[in-house]
Amino acid sequence: MKRRDFLGTGAALSLPLMLNGFGMGVLSSKRMQSMIDEDSDRILVLVQLNGGNDGLNTVFSYDQFANLANVRSNIILPESSLLDLDGERGLHPAMTGIKEVWDNGYLGVIQGVAYPNQNRSHFRSMDIWNTASEADEYRQTGWLGRYFDLDHQGYPEGYPNAQYPDPFAITVGGGISETCQGSGGSYCLSIIDPLNPGRINIGQESTAPDNCYGNELEYVRSVAAQANSYADILQDSAEGGTNLSDKYEDNNPISQKLKTVAKLISGGLQTKVYVVSIGGFDLHSAQVDPINTQGGRHAELLGQLSNAICAFQDDLVKQGLDKRVLGMTYSEFGRQIRSNASDGTDHGTAAPMFLFGSCVNGGFLGEDPEIDTQVEQQEGVAMQYDFRSIYGTIFMDWFQVEEDTVKEILFDDFQYLPLLHDCKLVSNEEDPELVMEVKSFPNPFSNYLQVQFTLQESDQMHLGLFNALGAEVKALSRQSLAAGNHQLQIETRDLPAGNYFLRVSGKTRQKTLKLVKIL
Repeated sequence: MKRRDFLGTGAALSLPLMLNGFGMGVLSSKRMQSMIDEDSDRILVLVQLNGGNDGLNTVFSYDQFANLANVRSNIILPESSLLDLDGERGLHPAMTGIKEVWDNGYLGVIQGVAYPNQNRSHFRSMDIWNTASEADEYRQTGWLGRYFDLDHQGYPEGYPNAQYPDPFAITVGGGISETCQGSGGSYCLSIIDPLNPGRINIGQESTAPDNCYGNELEYVRSVAAQANSYADILQDSAEGGTNLSDKYEDNNPISQKLKTVAKLISGGLQTKVYVVSIGGFDLHSAQVDPINTQGGRHAELLGQLSNAICAFQDDLVKQGLDKRVLGMTYSEFGRQIRSNASDGTDHGTAAPMFLFGSCVNGGFLGEDPEIDTQVEQQEGVAMQYDFRSIYGTIFMDWFQVEEDTVKEILFDDFQYLPLLHDCKLVSNEEDPELVMEVKSFPNPFSNYLQVQFTLQESDQMHLGLFNALGAEVKALSRQSLAAGNHQLQIETRDLPAGNYFLRVSGKTRQKTLKLVKIL
């Protein structure tokens, strides 16, 4: 077996080497350089919500509340219990910690995040989120891993070294994040306790046989030596770091993971990406306490997540590290709009995402999900924003990546979004230039749709018509349109009756409308 073939196998399996509390994936043959300016010390923290978080039971719109209560009568919370954010929306009452982050101007909420042609399988959908692929495309590399692959050919040979002494990415709590999967293996290390990372016993050195097995033995030895080197660096950083917040909860696993991240950052570790996860969001039943809907399993999970993020942000601020760190939550999908008969919810489509940090544009981006009493049985929340546009905006604004490179890594239809600021000003208002007025008629429609919109400047526009399950059933390919008024027609006579969503999107703006098809 050739070294390249061995690396390719490692990439496909993302095989971890587990030590005493210290896990390391097969190390990649390349390393990040272009993604982050070598003089930059900015850090990205990903918080993965495993199972598919119910966004409609997380963030509530007051003007949609009555209709939501109509289709979720068995799980709806009392409106009076919600934590008010801006007079128009409220949070689940268990999320007092994130409410504090919001009040400090450190929280951004992005409404209706998903991808076209939503896949409702846990494994496939999370694979799409981690690799940033199309719904019908299978990629072997993660969205961060592909960027890492652009530079530093020859890794792992010669690493760590004086210029690049630290791990590229770390998963805290076990497992290897697929987001950092490169073409030659994972860039991500997995740790449990950096104060006691353990070491790989390489054993007595001996001459390797002069054959293919000897070549692979030498490679395994080099990986083990790297693991031991990184273990030393991690332990030194953990011992040199500290935590200043008193908000961390001992019995809260996600809180303890973020506490570890803060300590490693405080200790001087130059790792650029951290990944933590919290599971249990696949709540087909017992999502709420049937006697008191403010309680139940979802409330417990949201409380843990909320308090953990609050403690982490508090710690960063107290240590003066907050302007270096950006956090983002993500989950494989939202839940269906209608609740089920088991006091739970089933796999759906879009959901809100949270961005947190001192450089986040605080407030809401996007419109509240439209709820009506004629919701179809499996209807999900309509997509407003493609999650890859959030990834791409983070690449551009946080890591100073060129737009052409972002499109190469992610997708051509990347849409730049106003997610971050320069850490000097905080705005809770959506940029009026990003709001686009769109009209569609007739509604209900039958054989055709007329779509009207006005552009203040030329733009690359895409129109897509989605069914209630999130599948794109009609699409007008992206085309360049000049400034001015535009009217387009979509033939719909071949579509079955039901609920649909029209999405009109440009380079920096979009609009989603709910429509009804009749025969």
